[in-house]
Amino acid sequence: MAMSYELEGRAAVEAVLKACRFIQTVQKTHSSRDAISKKDRSPVTVADFGAQALINDHLKALFPDDLIVAEENSRLLVQSENADLMEAVFAQIRPFNPYLLRHRILEAIDLGSGVAGPEGRFWVLDPIDGTKGFLRGDQYAVALALIDGGRVVLGVLGCPNLPVNGMAAFRTPRGCLFVAARGEGSVMRDLDHPAGRTIHVTSATDPSLARFCESFESEHSAQQVTSNVARDLGITWPPLRLDSQAKYGVVARGDASIYLRLPPEKTYREKIWDHAAGSIIVEEAGGRVTDMEGKPLDFTRGNLLIRNRGIIATNGKFHDLLVEAVKKEFSRI
Repeated sequence: MAMSYELEGRAAVEAVLKACRFIQTVQKTHSSRDAISKKDRSPVTVADFGAQALINDHLKALFPDDLIVAEENSRLLVQSENADLMEAVFAQIRPFNPYLLRHRILEAIDLGSGVAGPEGRFWVLDPIDGTKGFLRGDQYAVALALIDGGRVVLGVLGCPNLPVNGMAAFRTPRGCLFVAARGEGSVMRDLDHPAGRTIHVTSATDPSLARFCESFESEHSAQQVTSNVARDLGITWPPLRLDSQAKYGVVARGDASIYLRLPPEKTYREKIWDHAAGSIIVEEAGGRVTDMEGKPLDFTRGNLLIRNRGIIATNGKFHDLLVEAVKKEFSRI
């Protein structure tokens, strides 16, 4: 961990591990099936609210002056029709932090109401990236990043359901933690064991031999365009479809060489908490992450990547070729 962010790195790892254990506990109870819909029709659960409260409380205690930009807020939770869900949040958090009283839980959730900007530093949190995957018992991630001076300098991804020994080894132990600090490389470890190993992207130089991954949910990415790009480049592997920023981890450790997330609509813009942590993990593993036009991701213009369209993450060996192939396909639409 870079010396200037050593304390922040330890705190981020502790917070994400705590949230992962909380989510795994919730998943074993009936509460994991309790979900309500937000305005964008995406689900939010007991686990989302609780994980955000635990992480925000942890960060604020150590870094009281830092802004936190997080996906959730308590507005839906406090509505009378969601009283049972709110009680479930309180009950599930109690064993993990008995000092976090009911009103403080709501306050902790709303500590994440910050807005990203070009100045200073701030944390970016998605307490459960891939909530639909979580509800299916499939892939999801706890994603936490630190942005300083407009640049992602630290990223932690907790992926409780990701196979430790690669996507081809589904019967192996599951639960991975990815950690990256700017200039210090990327490390992966088992959720339950502190010893980690440095990870690297693949060394593949021929895109036709590359494996690519994309979103599980078709509404999150233009899968037909992705299919056309793969065809144009001669890629024969079927897509590896996963929920969440676990895809960044899969590319960073070499299970795949390409991650494409292409806008399903012309006006669609990505949310910063869906990419901040994952992007630095791929970059520090030797890869490259840009938008579909080859521009760096800009995390300084609010909570959407308003200056970027789509996401292309690769091992870096044929990134520009991917960018041109994507441009070509979109020019036909």
